[in-house]
Amino acid sequence: MHSPHTPHPAPALVAGSVGIALFVAVLVLVAAQWSPLMALDRTVADSLHRHAVAEPGLVHANRVLTDWFWDPWTMRALIAAAVVALWWRGARLLALWVAAASLLGTLLQQALKAAVGRERPRWPDPVDTAHFSAFPSGHAMTAAVSCGLLLWLLRLYGAGPALWAGAVAVAVVSVIGVAVTRVYLGVHWLTDVVGGVLLGVAVVAFTAAGYARSAARRAPEPGV
Repeated sequence: MHSPHTPHPAPALVAGSVGIALFVAVLVLVAAQWSPLMALDRTVADSLHRHAVAEPGLVHANRVLTDWFWDPWTMRALIAAAVVALWWRGARLLALWVAAASLLGTLLQQALKAAVGRERPRWPDPVDTAHFSAFPSGHAMTAAVSCGLLLWLLRLYGAGPALWAGAVAVAVVSVIGVAVTRVYLGVHWLTDVVGGVLLGVAVVAFTAAGYARSAARRAPEPGV
């Protein structure tokens, strides 16, 4: 499938700007430990943890989902496959944009984790464990970046209505599912996963805008 025209960068720029503005707002409130938001985080975490402790079967299902199906390395493998396919088709600049966006997402999340240094929830009876700082959630951000990039590629290549609707549904379920599992397993606060998703959306949107702007200045690649 081929894209019928070069997408205009303006909608992506707007989406990216909104995403980054919302992320910065969450980041500032988390860093300042704003009491109402911290109370919300604690309430949600306590409620879900009580449920998780009483439901070992559901905990196991969530761990399978987060450790295998929605694991960051699974998501990155999908992006790697897409990059290889694009390169093979001759769309090498697009392949580099996709690879760079995925790498940028990983670097951003690790740098922010180190800078914010937020502690993960602590439990006397944990149902799962995770390491390094909590904000933003790496699982949530990687899912948002990976699913967003794949949706962007489908749009560039003119996916039909049925394929597009199915892909959007899978992406939405995956991103929300990742966020829910991380909080349910007690390894992240609600704001960790919200921040991860917002920043991931911003990375994808700015990537799409940047590629559209560069594509407008040159002839289309052979595979696009």
